Amino acid sequence: MATLKEIAEKAGVSVATVSRVLNYDTTLSVSDETRKRIFEIAQELNYKTPRERNQMSAKERLRFGVVNWYSESQELDDPYYMAIRLGVEKECFHRQIELVKLFKKDGSYESEWLTGLDGIIAVGKFGKQNIDLFMSVTKHIVFVDYSPDEDRFDSVVVDFRKATVRVLQYLMDLGHKHIGYIGGREYVGDGQLVQDERERTFYEYLYLRGMFIPEYVFTGRFIAEDGYMLMKQALQLPNRPTAFFIASDSMAIGALRALHEAGMDVPNEVAIVGFNDLPTSKFVQPPLSTVQVYTEFMGETAVELLVEQIQTKREIPKKIVVPTKLVVRESSCIYTVKK
Repeated sequence: MATLKEIAEKAGVSVATVSRVLNYDTTLSVSDETRKRIFEIAQELNYKTPRERNQMSAKERLRFGVVNWYSESQELDDPYYMAIRLGVEKECFHRQIELVKLFKKDGSYESEWLTGLDGIIAVGKFGKQNIDLFMSVTKHIVFVDYSPDEDRFDSVVVDFRKATVRVLQYLMDLGHKHIGYIGGREYVGDGQLVQDERERTFYEYLYLRGMFIPEYVFTGRFIAEDGYMLMKQALQLPNRPTAFFIASDSMAIGALRALHEAGMDVPNEVAIVGFNDLPTSKFVQPPLSTVQVYTEFMGETAVELLVEQIQTKREIPKKIVVPTKLVVRESSCIYTVKK
């Protein structure tokens, strides 16, 4: 079995540097080229760290990578993906699976950190270049919140269409005839737009009922600042909507601030329904009606799929569609709407 000294000699660095690189010491100041060379040599010599050697039972301990579509700072702005990642981490800890976490940095990933993985859980939206990178590392891949090719890859996704229909029908049952939409636009690869199922369903459902008004659709990023800005734009309309479906709670919280600043009575003048059911949503004023998404469950399910792929050698891909739940709170609970 290879030793740290053998790797150090071949890489032309100290044993201490090799040890810190292989143990993912982020405080180490070393060039990306040197880091990559150390990983490549370790892989070539089939080196195993002491922790990897000591924590194996009858068979080798699995080592997964969770690749996050967002950077760490972006994840804080939109906690949806953070909750999914925490579900992955929780299930891996329960199953004693070693987990390597990788965030986007300057728009790309340090591919050498993916070395030596048994499987990859890709959280978010990814273009062809990233998918090709993942496939060069391992054939065992699960996508969460995205299904780039259900004929090739396992995926765990939300039933956005059913959730959107439920929200729209709820608002229509309350008497709303002028419903607006505030949502986000997401892109992969070289600026390729990912079609949001909520926005598309919003259009189709209302268009078939003669209720769709293009001027009532506002899109930006899935962050509170854009929710605030887009609601301020919506309030400039001469005949504004009496209700809004907002595709993330982060955006809805920003939109509520804009409504408060404008002196609008929520829900009596404008009703709001968000999406995700963030922990803070029940504490805003008024408490936010929203769609509960089982994000941690999505992360846990992704781990289960990946383990099954490896242990059973399953070749046929699975697509798991997770249901949602409409949570009604004070931001929408009115019974009649003025005509």
